[in-house]
Amino acid sequence: MTTSTSAKNLGISEFNRDERIELRSNPTEADYDRVIRAAYRQVLGNDYVMASERLRFAESQLRNGNITVREFVRAIAKSELYKAKFFYPNPQVRFIELNYKHLLGRAPYDEMEISLHNDIYVNQGYDAEIDSYIDSQEYVDNFGENIVPYYRGFWSQRGQKTVGFTRMFRLYRGYANSDRAQVEQRNPRLTWNLARNTANTVIPPSGVSDAWAFRPTPTAAGPARQGALVGDSSRVYRVEVAGITGPRVRRSTQTLLVPYEQLSARMQQIQRQGGRIASITPA
Repeated sequence: MTTSTSAKNLGISEFNRDERIELRSNPTEADYDRVIRAAYRQVLGNDYVMASERLRFAESQLRNGNITVREFVRAIAKSELYKAKFFYPNPQVRFIELNYKHLLGRAPYDEMEISLHNDIYVNQGYDAEIDSYIDSQEYVDNFGENIVPYYRGFWSQRGQKTVGFTRMFRLYRGYANSDRAQVEQRNPRLTWNLARNTANTVIPPSGVSDAWAFRPTPTAAGPARQGALVGDSSRVYRVEVAGITGPRVRRSTQTLLVPYEQLSARMQQIQRQGGRIASITPA
């Protein structure tokens, strides 16, 4: 697949729909190594895995043909390693967000999906929560027994909702980023938009554009950090700005509330000061 300019600008050019990692018949040791690396990277959210943390028994079971890739993914997700990275430190909603991303390759579509998996965990326990993804028809249809899960939310596929594309960008913050090394830390990413049943703003991952420093406020409705400007119009817009505050490596994010009649002049002022506008949305 030829990488489009849009894919490069959005920071997803490294994901090629035709490059699914699958364990085919008569695999070599190199094939096993590739599948195992990909499974760790996907299920552990691109987090670093030390040699002492690897699941040696599950790896040997896979290499000996005793389990499939699907069962290897299950073993990782049920391991103490996965729990220590994503279950113990995070609120339940954030944990469910990550399970969708790691095991189904997409973001939750609506609040009902969060509620469903919260009920599964509360009533049936941790293992049942993990099994509910891996044993789902959605998992089988997309990955089967021997394909490593991958991020499907960036591409239009059968059965996916369009809103999944925008939601995925709130969970994915760049190929060099991990799910334990983001500035929003343990906070859920989708709660506000799921509750309002609205699409998320697409913010390119870190390093893709000059707006990489932008992060929305937890409620997306907080007051401007530099104070709101007063105008005659009833239309007010929230302007998110990633600005340079000192050396090129230092950046800060600012939130401004700007009346419609002052919007053009304010945008020009921001650009003259070296700032970069990350988004403009109705307040």
